Amino acid sequence: STMFLVGLSGGIASGKSTVVAMLRELGCAVIDADVIAREVVQPHFKAYRQIVRYFGTEILLENGEINREALGNIIFSHPEKRQLLNSITHPEIQKEMLKQILKCFVLGYRYVILDIPLLFETNRLSKFMKYTVLVYCDPLTQLSRLMKRNGLSQAEAEARVASQLPLDKKRKLASHVIDNSGDRESTRRQVLRLHARLEDSLDFLWARLVAGTVVAGLGGLVYILLRHFIS
Repeated sequence: STMFLVGLSGGIASGKSTVVAMLRELGCAVIDADVIAREVVQPHFKAYRQIVRYFGTEILLENGEINREALGNIIFSHPEKRQLLNSITHPEIQKEMLKQILKCFVLGYRYVILDIPLLFETNRLSKFMKYTVLVYCDPLTQLSRLMKRNGLSQAEAEARVASQLPLDKKRKLASHVIDNSGDRESTRRQVLRLHARLEDSLDFLWARLVAGTVVAGLGGLVYILLRHFIS
């Protein structure tokens, strides 16, 4: 296969959603792990039944769906319960991601972007990525955006940020970085450069050469046959 995978991640309030929207506008195939994570915990799914079994019915809304905020409050303060939740949901998420990757392969995409919030924390999926991209912003900007977006106090925002691997550490692990500390236009320019670089990736050079050789060979064969029949 000539299609390759690009892992995209960031941190809370770093602006990853903005970058994903820009990539979609460019026609890129983006598989959102968060969307899939919400789908696999819907009622009647395997992960849903396991979550209710281990965390109890008090995390359910009146309509039977999981109260994500209540569950989030539990796992933020109990790392061992966060690990338990991950062990339930991650296998189901990965299965669905694989299905969508295969669909993109059939549709002929050059590359697929996997939007995975915990790409660098788990480190299990990054080995399958040809490239990894981090949406970065400086710590003060990240904290300010989070407080404003979620209506949190500084202490609450700091606790949320501290629950993730620091962006400065992720920055060292990524093959590409989009700095979203500035204005939207600055971010857009970086996204355009990244897209152009991925489109022109040498991963496709051999495929282009092979395709060109095949086309040229077929063209020559057709020319010879036409001359033969005409004569």
